[in-house]
Amino acid sequence: MSSLPDLDEVVYEPDRETVEATNVHAFMEEFDVDGYDELVERSQDVDWFWDLLPEYLGIEFYEEYDQVRDTSDGPQFTDWYVGGKLNVAHNTVDRHAARDSETRNKVATIWEGEDGEVREVTYHELRRQTDEVANYLESVGIGTGDTVGLYMPMVPEVVSILYGCFKVGAIAVPIFSGFGVDATATRIADAECSVLFTGDGFLRRGSHVTLKDAADEAIEEAGHVEHTVVFDRLGASDEDTDLTVPFDDSRDAWWADAVETQDDHYETKSLPSGQESMLLYSSGTTGKPKGIVHTHAGVGVQCPKEIYFSFDHRPEDRFFWVSDIGWMMGPWTLIGNHTLGGTVFMYEGAPDHPEPDRFWEMIDRHDLSVFGISPTAIRALRKRGDEWLEGHDLSSLRLLGSTGEPWDPESWMWFYEHVGNGEIPIINISGGTEICGCFLMPLPGMPLKPCTLGKPGLGMSVDIVDSQGESVADDHERGFLVARDSCPSMTKSLWEGDERYLDTYWSSFEDPPLWDHGDWAQQDEDGFWFLHGRADDALNVAGRKVGPAEVEGALIDHPAVNQAAAVGAPDDTTGTAVVAYVILDAGYEESDDLRGELREQVGEELGKPFRPREVLFVDEFPKTQSGKIIRRAIQAAYTGEDLGDMSSIENPDALDEVEDAR
Repeated sequence: MSSLPDLDEVVYEPDRETVEATNVHAFMEEFDVDGYDELVERSQDVDWFWDLLPEYLGIEFYEEYDQVRDTSDGPQFTDWYVGGKLNVAHNTVDRHAARDSETRNKVATIWEGEDGEVREVTYHELRRQTDEVANYLESVGIGTGDTVGLYMPMVPEVVSILYGCFKVGAIAVPIFSGFGVDATATRIADAECSVLFTGDGFLRRGSHVTLKDAADEAIEEAGHVEHTVVFDRLGASDEDTDLTVPFDDSRDAWWADAVETQDDHYETKSLPSGQESMLLYSSGTTGKPKGIVHTHAGVGVQCPKEIYFSFDHRPEDRFFWVSDIGWMMGPWTLIGNHTLGGTVFMYEGAPDHPEPDRFWEMIDRHDLSVFGISPTAIRALRKRGDEWLEGHDLSSLRLLGSTGEPWDPESWMWFYEHVGNGEIPIINISGGTEICGCFLMPLPGMPLKPCTLGKPGLGMSVDIVDSQGESVADDHERGFLVARDSCPSMTKSLWEGDERYLDTYWSSFEDPPLWDHGDWAQQDEDGFWFLHGRADDALNVAGRKVGPAEVEGALIDHPAVNQAAAVGAPDDTTGTAVVAYVILDAGYEESDDLRGELREQVGEELGKPFRPREVLFVDEFPKTQSGKIIRRAIQAAYTGEDLGDMSSIENPDALDEVEDAR
């Protein structure tokens, strides 16, 4: 990699031809918008922007809406596309599979299993399978407003299940396939799902991971589930197999018997704009997970808006975002691309199986054009060495994407230069489960500085404020990222009721009401926006604040460090002290001398107050399935505090190692 640029330096500067070929440029031309700043400003007239968007993107309503929104109950409870009727499944499946549609025989989904099996599903095939799911759901009494759980392996059928729920008006409840019994049971119980789709298991690093037994235990703990549909991924339904799964004939049915025997035609329901479409769970720091309530109009307009403009959708794209269906980015990827008639690539397994070049090999072989991944995953792959990229043709890529946490500049530049060949932008986005979309995201024709998130997303009325709610964005100060207005995909409330919803998001700034997203943000003098981590994660050392990502970036600069996590701990002298956990690269050994080197490195880069009080060595961190390090789990393990909701951890055994490192 070339030497690290000044962080204030623009490293990606698209030429005029590239800029003028983007979808957002065509939009600006049509509406006589001069430049990105003006575009962002005009789109924050949310009534104007969100009113024109459905027609511009070709999103079809069964019945047109009477008004774009009703704010009579305040921004906290805005009703969008009032009086309109639509269905996400019509826009993602039905119209593309119509007999006279050019996309009828286009591939909607390409799936690759960890064992190398590849399956392609056309829009016509997707429509037939989705209708079978819808007919099955109605056959067991599921209708509008009922909840259906998806505790599924990452196979193509999850797409049909999701859209089948939409067709009948049911509320889809995706549950991460890596969750254990308690986390799964909590979600089933809270949502009161009477139907659960699951599988016999899936492949992970070459081994069979069973799912059905965990599903059964979760059902026993949660109750509610009357029907379980089991997809056969590992061959458990084969009479000659040695693999067996528990089976209750009074409740369980194999996918082939329950779904594939159904009629493959279903008349998709016309639903009010505000009808609930999904219940996505966001883990809280304490207490039970938050049930985020999304609507057909909300996700049906927001997701394709972001794919079309920020990811510059083209008909020939093959879009791959590393995510499970149980996380927001899974449904976001599917709904956004399929609404536009695009092709989504799905992968079942681990990023480094059988070797660390699995992603690069798949990009090459499948000619993938958009690739999204978390910064943590890139840091891990970067440390495995540049040689794993050699021999793989990545020239099909035209956009890179990332989300989930702040970048460190070294890893951002490695992703940009080695994966993107220093020629294509990194669309670094940030939003959340609560909006099934992004508050901040660059546009593909924008210049970029390392780690930037560009500007506010189109139609997103966001700002940076101080503790009194006064804007500090133009003063270039670090402050709280807030939304001054709602957007169509903002959660209607929380599943458990309005009290927790208002307290979590709207209680920090009440006059005027502002949505507090909980992130530190900053706009630099050139208009580039950056995030500095969660506001509640900031380390306040002797009155000076630093983000964990900054400490971690300083540690990763050392050649011995593969990954790092920084947390705060109570300190009698400074109030808070930095504690660093480190995973070493191969060939390096733990030692007190190395601890001293790492402490000094942080001190030299960030200042002496931020030198870690302790440097502890571990072999792995607790992470989510998408590769994000769960700092609050590490901090709680260090301080001995209540861990709270740990359901998002893919590898809970890592917590034991963190505790033992003390």
